[in-house]
Amino acid sequence: MDRLKDRVAVITGAASGIGYATAQRLAAEGAKVVVVDLNEEVGTKVAAELGGLYVKANVTNEEDVQRMYKVAFDTYNRIDIAFNNAGISPPDDDSILTTGLDAWKRVQDVNLTSVFLCCKYVIPYMQKAKKGSIINTASFVATMAAATSQISYTASKGGVLAMSRELGVQFAKQGIRVNALSPGPVNTPLLRELFAKDPERAARRLIHIPFGRFAEASEIAAAVAFLASDDSSFITAANFLVDGGISGAYVTPLDGE
Repeated sequence: MDRLKDRVAVITGAASGIGYATAQRLAAEGAKVVVVDLNEEVGTKVAAELGGLYVKANVTNEEDVQRMYKVAFDTYNRIDIAFNNAGISPPDDDSILTTGLDAWKRVQDVNLTSVFLCCKYVIPYMQKAKKGSIINTASFVATMAAATSQISYTASKGGVLAMSRELGVQFAKQGIRVNALSPGPVNTPLLRELFAKDPERAARRLIHIPFGRFAEASEIAAAVAFLASDDSSFITAANFLVDGGISGAYVTPLDGE
């Protein structure tokens, strides 16, 4: 499949998890990938593996975000796809009764403010080209409450969803599509760490999934590839749920029912 031949994709949080799987998938479909991550050692290896470009950037820093797009454009002379994926879910983001203001602000900065900055500074490049696809990582918890409280994470992802809808409507006539990708729980290092530290909390997530398993990062990457490609040319301002049926289930049936 060559749906993204010669297109340029800037991917944040691309050194691991969903970001890495997506970088692999988009490169396999012909895209030139710009790997953005704070982990220079791994990011450099990923870029080399995929024949792409590594840019070290803190996506909560306005100057870093401006620079990463400038480097991408100066290198490839175009930016077609922006996958704004960097995010965190730290253990100190919990119930509203116990979550401190520092934890709240840190999660909002990484999960929401970074998406604001990434959209703000990539859209002008796409306006000049009169086309582009922006995919912002939200979450199924932007649609329904989490089984385990993570108040700032949930609020940040709701913000990503609302912002993506507004931008999708605002820039549609300029040929720029903006969609929110809302994964369910994904088998990534972040989730495996949660299982190791708090198996009971992690297990509460699993029982709500009709498939009875977590998503693989490659399955989320396939959804990003679709939203990045012309196959989704009439989709914008959408909440693209890839959640294993969580948001459609009242209760999950027992085996054999």
